Amino acid sequence: MDGLAQPANRRRRYGVLWMLLPVAVTVGIYWYGRVHTPAYENSLFGQSGDDARLLKAQLGSALLGLALIQLLLALWMYGRLPALRTAPHRVHTTHRLIGLIAFLLSLPIAQHCITTYGVQLTDTRVAVHSLTGCFLYGAFFAKVIVVRHRHWPGWTLPLAGGALVTAIALIWYAAAFWYLNGFQAPGL
Repeated sequence: MDGLAQPANRRRRYGVLWMLLPVAVTVGIYWYGRVHTPAYENSLFGQSGDDARLLKAQLGSALLGLALIQLLLALWMYGRLPALRTAPHRVHTTHRLIGLIAFLLSLPIAQHCITTYGVQLTDTRVAVHSLTGCFLYGAFFAKVIVVRHRHWPGWTLPLAGGALVTAIALIWYAAAFWYLNGFQAPGL
């Protein structure tokens, strides 16, 4: 009996170690953003100041759109859209491809945010945006780990994917929507 318990304990420890990676990513981004000196003159694809904020709002809106498509494709793949039949294999491939595009699209936005502004906790909206931005990449790593290591309980993938989509939506609301809505985001 003791011989059977050892592999289970090892898998449990292995799983805990894997889940520390997303925490380390989140904490690492937070730490860098707090100790980094903001460089407000940075540009994004040649745009700076208000033009860079507009570009980030547009790219962030595209990212939110991709995240919502990802959510719908995931619901289809797991049979949670009753009006649709079982998702064909190309839906799985499309889901992965859109996920890659979304991740790549997020990188210049995040790089500009972290190097231009750092992690700031000056007011509620900025703090929500900064902290959720740090969490976003931890959530991304968590989702990748859950997808790649299939021994996780069935509820972990929807939780990781849902956290990722929620983080993107919250970041969009606290920054892109705020900017496009005349510097107003109700509740923040």
